Amino acid sequence: MTANTLRTFFLLAGMTALFMGIGYMLGGAAGAMIALVVAAGMNLFAWWNSADMVLRMHGAQEIRPGDSNAHFRQYAEDVQRLAQKANLPAPRVYVINEDQPNAFATGRDPSHAAVAATTGLLARLNREEVQGVMAHELAHVKNRDTLTMTVTATLAGAISMLANFALFFGGNNRAGLIGSLALMIFAPMAAMLVQSAISRAREYEADRVGAEIHGNPMALASALEKIERSARRTINPAAERNPATAHMFIINPLNGQRMDNLFSTHPDTANRIHKLRQMSGAAASPASGPWGQRGPWG
Repeated sequence: MTANTLRTFFLLAGMTALFMGIGYMLGGAAGAMIALVVAAGMNLFAWWNSADMVLRMHGAQEIRPGDSNAHFRQYAEDVQRLAQKANLPAPRVYVINEDQPNAFATGRDPSHAAVAATTGLLARLNREEVQGVMAHELAHVKNRDTLTMTVTATLAGAISMLANFALFFGGNNRAGLIGSLALMIFAPMAAMLVQSAISRAREYEADRVGAEIHGNPMALASALEKIERSARRTINPAAERNPATAHMFIINPLNGQRMDNLFSTHPDTANRIHKLRQMSGAAASPASGPWGQRGPWG
């Protein structure tokens, strides 16, 4: 068991304990058991339906082999080649009609995985950079991060829901009114801390493994720099409507985070680029590829 896996296990155990603790405050031992059963049910549902749920939220369209758009077909073919290189089953490949450059992976396991990129990402990045981004997403699939992040998002949402129940019932629970207010404020914050800690660690690891899959760390470093710069100036309406999915994207789609603070779901992009440059041993320079410095729609 790797250090990352062990750390994730303990963080998830802590989040589950927090969920049960809130259940206990609401209804004693019976409340804790009910909370555990509810958490298990929610996670089972998320495990089975996570990919399709997230793809629908963001209006993703699957790219078929006979797609009339040659650029989409090229992007899908590149993903398939990278998956083969990573010894992964071919994932479903999607495109999202969204100007903000971004991408994510989802699915309960490598055999049921899907990757998606926005048209903004394909327009602003050259082909080699797009490959670097998709290799990063395939690294999440390879590391089974997509399931981990779905579970953490589900538990975080459930904790917030239970905390609101505690306030609704007010003094009619073990916490009392003051305790209910404290639960409403601090329980979701604790859940966010756990979710953020897991997400940041997973992003660094996916950068490393993705760079190894692609073979050119500087392509991903250049892509991250372009995505960060453009994403900060472009609103992603679907992500704003569904903030619980923000941690799944390669760059936070909601707002700019200039440092690794407690509630950031993503590491500082400059830190990620620095680590990738260390992997390559090269100075900073934009990656070049068959699509030039911008994508085919640029």
